[in-house]
Amino acid sequence: MRTVGNLSTRSERRRPRILVVGTGFAGYHCLRRLEKLLPEDAAELVAVNPADYMLYVPLLPEVAAGILDPRQVAVPVRGKLRRTRFLLGTVTSVDVAERTCTMVDTEGDERCVDWDYLVLACGAVTRLLSIPGVAEHAKGFKSIAESIYLRDHVLRQLELAEQTDDPDERAARTTFVVVGAGYTGTEVVTQGQLLTRDALPHYPGLADTGARWILIDVADRVLPGLNERLSGPALKVLRRRGVDVRLSTSVSEVTPTCARLTDGSEIPTHTVVWCVGVRPDPLIGALNLETTKGRLTVDEYLTVPGHERMYAIGDAAAVPDLTRPGEITPMTAQHAQRQGKAAARNLAAALGYGGRRPYRHRDLGFTVDLGGMQAVADPLHVPITGPVAKAITRAYYLLVLPWGRLRVLADWITEALGPRRLVEFGLVPERGISLTEADRLPAIHGASPAIQQDGRQPAGEEARGEQESTARRG
Repeated sequence: MRTVGNLSTRSERRRPRILVVGTGFAGYHCLRRLEKLLPEDAAELVAVNPADYMLYVPLLPEVAAGILDPRQVAVPVRGKLRRTRFLLGTVTSVDVAERTCTMVDTEGDERCVDWDYLVLACGAVTRLLSIPGVAEHAKGFKSIAESIYLRDHVLRQLELAEQTDDPDERAARTTFVVVGAGYTGTEVVTQGQLLTRDALPHYPGLADTGARWILIDVADRVLPGLNERLSGPALKVLRRRGVDVRLSTSVSEVTPTCARLTDGSEIPTHTVVWCVGVRPDPLIGALNLETTKGRLTVDEYLTVPGHERMYAIGDAAAVPDLTRPGEITPMTAQHAQRQGKAAARNLAAALGYGGRRPYRHRDLGFTVDLGGMQAVADPLHVPITGPVAKAITRAYYLLVLPWGRLRVLADWITEALGPRRLVEFGLVPERGISLTEADRLPAIHGASPAIQQDGRQPAGEEARGEQESTARRG
């Protein structure tokens, strides 16, 4: 196994090395704060991630809808973190005793990186339930590649529906099923419905058919993880737009042309979008350390018990919630971002700069964009709906987005004043976004953008288990 070129070994260097695995919300903000807290000669900062950007997942539905350019949701980490050395690849194992990591680079070669302090911010991956056909035929929604593919796929289905003379095939191709009525699933179905609404006038052969969007969840309300007072208004917006919302039911099987439900019904469709649940990155399970609900157990200072040089944050970590004794913090963006900053502060303290403090933060509320002028939000747990909630949602996005605010704002203004950009590029092959384990291996090794850090989706399917991922807002 080769060591990484241009990186000194432990015996050669004078500065301790801080290695951060993952540059999602948690890892990015940890590195950003470390660069501010530590003098340049205090430590060497190194990050490993499959991509050279931080994915701002809350805006992915707008990429799929053709509102935002994909580049607007990719924060270039090299441009924002000037003192950090970046290694493109994926960490596949950690030797705690030797303080080394094995990584696989973008060409599939194994390399070894040693560390003095390790921060695990590797996020989570999509959780596939044991439902026949989901891995083979459903579409995920957690990366730029998947958002671009979904937009192209929806437009392609409209093209193929107009070309066929078979009314059953036409109906199936213009039926789109989204599984999971959590934040992501609800936003995907609302943005998708508006996309097809604007696209249909360009397909005169579908004038009598239209497009049908169906949202499915095992929970008894949409947005099951949010304030109940927001579920009702969101459901009204969905149904007013013609979305078929089916609650207290789930998918029992997915085929290339059909979605079978647990209530015995069948939905002919060529599109099933999977927005259900997350689990910690497989790296966490391979460490053979104590876990809580699949997440690496840490103390209130974000360190791994018995390993004072190891920290874990974000979706990867089971962080004690000091505001709710006995609970762990949920997998939300606001916790990931703040845990990243807290870990940086405690790391700096370990190197003699400042003092460490336990992590404590109370959720500030959530926002959900319903497309058009509609949204629901509960900032500081005060429920708000309609255009006011929309303004709060977009203001929050701009406030939290670390880069490219003016570009995003320009796209929003263009979308509001002009027609939607209905273009099918066909750049992402279907295999590139497959959910099957065999097709996920190249992505795990960093060869594909199909798996990103901190970008996974929750839904009512997981309301009794997994929490929302750090890619979401809060």
